[in-house]
Amino acid sequence: EVQLVESGGGLVQAGGTLNLSCTASGLARNNYALGWVRQVPGKGRAAVACMNAGDDAPYYAISTEGRFTLSFDNPKNTVHLQMTELRPEDTAVYYCGLNWPGCAPALDAYATWGQGLQVTVTA
Repeated sequence: EVQLVESGGGLVQAGGTLNLSCTASGLARNNYALGWVRQVPGKGRAAVACMNAGDDAPYYAISTEGRFTLSFDNPKNTVHLQMTELRPEDTAVYYCGLNWPGCAPALDAYATWGQGLQVTVTA
């Protein structure tokens, strides 16, 4: 059974930096993708970034490109999301997702989800 373990998040002032990590276990094959979406209460999930295992370039949602950096530690089946220049509107629950065989076109569809991490950015 595939499981995702997330870590990081928390509270930060505007302009600050937070790091999120997500590790996948129980994988039966190597062609998969890990990524992040975020959700604000009362709204749907919005894509943040996604990366295919073994690739060297992530995909970003337009709203976060330039401030967020996604990296993939392939031997550890882990993605790291570094979020810089955070804004109050980045406040949300961030969910890690795993998809087969790679990132979905809209970067928001995943077969397996993590439990979510709260990220709060204060003004």
